[in-house]
Amino acid sequence: MVRMGPDVPLLNEYKQEFFWKRFPQTVLGGPRFKLGYCAPPYVYVNQAVLFLTPWLFGGIGTLLCQLQLLQELHAAVLSGMLMFAAAAAVQALALYAARRSGTVERLGAPNILVDEEEVEFTHCVSPETVRFIAPGKKFGLNVVLHTVLAGVLCGFGTWYVFLGRLTALYGSIGVSLVVFVLSWVILCIAEYSLIVNTATETATFQAQDTYEITPLTRPLYILIFISVDLADRFSGPVSELHLACQVLHVLFLFLPLLWALGILPPLDALLLWGMEQALVFGLGGSPMSSNIRLLLMFGVSAGVAVCNFFIPSTLGVVLFSVSTGFLLSLDLSQVGKICKGPNVAFGDHGLYRGGTPPSPPSSFGWSLGCRELLLYFSLLLVAMVEVGLLHHFFGSAQSQGLVPGPQPPVSYLILSLFGLCWTLKEIQGAYVFGGIFLNPLYPKEMSSVQTFRQRDRPLYTAAAIRRVLLYLVSPFAMIAFLSMDKSLHLLHSASLSVGFTRAFRVVWQNSEDALLQMVVVVSVQLAAGNNLLPGWDDLGTGVQLLLVGLLIDRLTQFLAKLKFTLTVMVTSWTEKKQRRQSAGTLLALNASLCPLVLAVVALSALLSAPLLPLFTLPIFLVGFPRPQRSWPGPVGTACPCLDSIFYHQMSGSLASALRTAFARGSLGSVAPGSHFLGRFQDRMVWIMILERGYGYCTVNIKGLELQETSCHTVEARRVDEVFEAAFERPERLGFTQGFNLHWGNALTPCAALAVRVYSDARNVLSGIIDSHDNLRKLQNDFLKALVWLLLRYCVQKHKGFLWSSEEGSGGRKSQSSQLAQTTCNQPPEAVVVESNVSSHMYRQDSSSLTSFGDWSDEDDLFGPQSTRRTVALVTAEAQVGHPALQTGASLPGSVEMDSLFENMALSSLQPLQPLGLGIGMPAIDKGRNPDVFRESPGSLPHLNFSCPQSEVFNLPTGWRMAPLLPSRLLQLRPLFPEDWFRFALGRFGPAVQGEATEDMTKALKEDEALKELHSQVALSCLISLGAESAFTSPSYVYRLYCGDVPWTEGLDWLSSSKELYQLALRAFRFSFKLLFDQASLGPMESPEELFSTLEEYERDWYIGLVTEKGWHDSILQEKPFLFSLGQDLAMGTYTGRVLSLQDQLVQVGRLNGEGVRGQWANLSWELLYATNDDEERYSIQAHPFMLRNLTVQAADPPLGYPIYSSTPLHFPCL
Repeated sequence: MVRMGPDVPLLNEYKQEFFWKRFPQTVLGGPRFKLGYCAPPYVYVNQAVLFLTPWLFGGIGTLLCQLQLLQELHAAVLSGMLMFAAAAAVQALALYAARRSGTVERLGAPNILVDEEEVEFTHCVSPETVRFIAPGKKFGLNVVLHTVLAGVLCGFGTWYVFLGRLTALYGSIGVSLVVFVLSWVILCIAEYSLIVNTATETATFQAQDTYEITPLTRPLYILIFISVDLADRFSGPVSELHLACQVLHVLFLFLPLLWALGILPPLDALLLWGMEQALVFGLGGSPMSSNIRLLLMFGVSAGVAVCNFFIPSTLGVVLFSVSTGFLLSLDLSQVGKICKGPNVAFGDHGLYRGGTPPSPPSSFGWSLGCRELLLYFSLLLVAMVEVGLLHHFFGSAQSQGLVPGPQPPVSYLILSLFGLCWTLKEIQGAYVFGGIFLNPLYPKEMSSVQTFRQRDRPLYTAAAIRRVLLYLVSPFAMIAFLSMDKSLHLLHSASLSVGFTRAFRVVWQNSEDALLQMVVVVSVQLAAGNNLLPGWDDLGTGVQLLLVGLLIDRLTQFLAKLKFTLTVMVTSWTEKKQRRQSAGTLLALNASLCPLVLAVVALSALLSAPLLPLFTLPIFLVGFPRPQRSWPGPVGTACPCLDSIFYHQMSGSLASALRTAFARGSLGSVAPGSHFLGRFQDRMVWIMILERGYGYCTVNIKGLELQETSCHTVEARRVDEVFEAAFERPERLGFTQGFNLHWGNALTPCAALAVRVYSDARNVLSGIIDSHDNLRKLQNDFLKALVWLLLRYCVQKHKGFLWSSEEGSGGRKSQSSQLAQTTCNQPPEAVVVESNVSSHMYRQDSSSLTSFGDWSDEDDLFGPQSTRRTVALVTAEAQVGHPALQTGASLPGSVEMDSLFENMALSSLQPLQPLGLGIGMPAIDKGRNPDVFRESPGSLPHLNFSCPQSEVFNLPTGWRMAPLLPSRLLQLRPLFPEDWFRFALGRFGPAVQGEATEDMTKALKEDEALKELHSQVALSCLISLGAESAFTSPSYVYRLYCGDVPWTEGLDWLSSSKELYQLALRAFRFSFKLLFDQASLGPMESPEELFSTLEEYERDWYIGLVTEKGWHDSILQEKPFLFSLGQDLAMGTYTGRVLSLQDQLVQVGRLNGEGVRGQWANLSWELLYATNDDEERYSIQAHPFMLRNLTVQAADPPLGYPIYSSTPLHFPCL
């Protein structure tokens, strides 16, 4: 974000012109009368004629009917046939024009420039003119369907607005004429949108209308109005239906306004929203996490209600309702995993791939195993026995009162359970009474996870009691009350069947909400006593619960929307950075039109539709109804980058923590559509509840970007302030300190959750990497680390733990040696500079970061780069059997500036410093006397080990064939750490000898041939890396750490042996980590300390680069520590990055769900209709109260840009 503040334009000049061209098209249904450029008059005349054609045909039928030449039905059929013929002619002409122009279009590809292109018109029926006016359909089936529907619509529309019918409804010729004229305008709008050209709707749900559903929207809404009129015509005299026809004929005239304002939803959104509302409030279910699950659950639940209507016995209805309600409220997604193991079932959720989850998947509820089946079967059996006995013995024994038999004790039990559960839930969070007052019982110590857990134990005990009462006692008390209700004997009516089907289902599906609804119904019954409530009692308990649940939901939405409305209005003036020049005028209008604003809020709550603040200004509209998920696509789409892996790693541990928090009630009442925000260090986690049932919950976890923009930083700072006020508070609170000073904020802190995450620490290495004293030690540390790795390699090879070199990352997998002392899966620890081939293979295997290999710390502004000669390329060629120098050798001593990273931009690299690599070294003629530099395997001297056990530590023959003069090795021989070699050999020796004696160990140490072998290999690696002299340049150290080894005379030999090259590179990285630790903590005091440190590096650390696949795998497999060396190109400094895996407190707060839905509705309107994709637009600027920028980020792509989004995560909550 570059510009911030109230002066940012809502729409730039270009978008304003575009909007005022598009909006009239939307109002009129598609005619383009405002083009922005000059067009011949016949273009406008043709559109006007096509627009009025339905009215012409309808007028012919109406005239013939008025002249009594035809009956109403025949006149309507005539008008429909004429319209059908005209529509067929238009479609045929559009097809002919498409073939004449020869334009080939890819189906489903949106033409985003259709409103911007300038067309050269030749004459009134030229192909260009026809295609401009009537583009035609993409699918042949739609040509037939839309043409037939156009005729049907015109025929029924003519019948709907006959003057005789209108006069019979209103009894006035003048009113009938006005309604007749305006109704035909609306019919013309719908017909034009269906046949000629479809306008872009303000109510847009899908980003692309692939199957051409949008043209059907307006005609089908008109057919809904017509269906009511037909029902009144053919049914008997029903006063209510006649009144509905009068009202709907008037409401029919406002359809263009409703279409223009985007209140009426598209057909796909209408279908999903209708099924969701019917499932939740009519059948007792829950919103689903996907459209397929919603469709299947709605069908099965509706089938249960139909079966209840036809079951003759009330006892059978009760038993069937209880059993199906319980079964349908369970997590049915686990049914397909019964035959799978718990690890596989847990892995299918997408939480972990290749790592051990923090919460064991074998714990109760993660998969549908024998324990879960036994518990569910026991609960179902007890429930059926209970309701069967109670209904049999007490259901038929009714007295004259409203609460017969033993219902009064059960009623009081329900009231007591509600009071206890509400109290125990209220004390679990950081705030009480709707987030107004601080909870004095909540732990105030946040210094460590262990201390927090100790102080949280009393609340945990209270939560366990609540869990038993809510999930085990309350459902049985509620079904006992329902099974003895007298209205069960009136079941054979549609309303009562639906009511009791819902009542017995919601008891299990959402026990907390069902308990509240039951308390309201019971309270009314107890307050009425023996008095009859005529309208209320006739409904029956099931329908009463349905109405109470609907009323509570709509009232809750109204209050949340009202709070959001007040927040938008007040902050538009109080926040200086949000105060626009029109703020005062808008506030005055809202104050003067206060009843209208309240009506808009009430209407949006009644329709369960988002309250849309236009451009996030205090201009409120009713958005079109849509499902709770707000977005049409599948859950789990994101815009991945390198930082996405952190959210992927923590999602499993966070799901386990959320499981406990939901069960305890720490996060309040958790209902589908609720949104939560978690904060830890620089990470923002967005949590959305998708589905809720008995003992399970389904959530979607999103991760927001870590590289914060200015807007992101402003809102993140306010989030930190809100959490600090809730969790970092004094032990004793004063009267004023007990209030929530941020109550008006969209975020209300709830709880702190212990989550196993990586703590990220970054240090500037100035004074460490550029210190000459430290660099002088680096050479010795490198040799010690390389010797240790060579000996360890021999031990691993002897025990059979080494894998073949065909592994993609060249490292080991699971190691269980005595030295590793660990049983967890190890990441590929061998460091590899990845080639293009390996990166491509990794991108194919990755499922979370589909384009991980294409991302880098800097965007590549210059596109694909030319092929570069890197160590990685040499290694890849050697692996597949190509000659090492097939593509041409580089100049001796030259440095390739663009070879540092395969994926880093060339422009991001600063000029390298002189490295002193011996430029001018004489060229080597490999055709002459090659034996000077390379000996054949047969000419190598035979190694005569003095100790039989030395054969275990023998190295491959090729590692002794370095093309180096013996004099050079002899000159560097004093650098070899003999004492360290003997010490390490003494430590590794027992690992391969078992119970070795002191004499055997001593003989092993005194084997000179073994020492010379390891000395030759270690010093050859030292020369090949160009480190035979002490390191003097930080840039050279950094390049070696990154694997960008400059050319030396031994580099080809070293890179030809993949295993040795990896060991050498890893040894150098170990030595740099030793340098870093010794500079920070002090030097190593003994060989034992150095040996244990190297063991710790191998076992608990990944030391490499952020861009490597091993870094990604290590985070997923939860390696305890990770270290990376980096370079800040802007500051010219080197940085060290350390990741530490530990339990940390992630602070979680509840967001105003209606505020989120409203901002997402505006985002959808603004980007899909107004196409306002300006990155500096007003509606994306920072808003500390509404958290506007974070909310936009959390939207699903392509409108939002979360860097991580999990698939729906199902986890238990019992």
